Amino acid sequence: QVQLVESGGGLVQAGGSLRLSCAASGRTLSNYAVGWFRQAPGKERELAAAINWAGTNTYYADSVKGRFIVSRNNAKNTVYLQLNSLKPEDTAVYYCATKTNWYAKNYDYWGQGTQVTVSS
Repeated sequence: QVQLVESGGGLVQAGGSLRLSCAASGRTLSNYAVGWFRQAPGKERELAAAINWAGTNTYYADSVKGRFIVSRNNAKNTVYLQLNSLKPEDTAVYYCATKTNWYAKNYDYWGQGTQVTVSS
């Protein structure tokens, strides 16, 4: 059974940083692309960042470009999202999800999410 578990969320002041982790069991993450999504109350879920299996391709939404960094350690079966220069509008539940390859449309497995709250 595949499980993705996010951790590292919390409450931080504007301008601060957090590092989120996405750890997998039942699946070797190195075989998959991983996306970090976020959903704020009353808003649609958006893809914030993504990384391919090797870490050689990344994607960032315009709203996070230059502030967030996605990375992975395949030896630890973990993907990270470094959140820097946080703004109150970054407040959301952050989810990681996997897809079979970089060009696949759909993500197949999802974690339960971790809350990030940024105070002004």
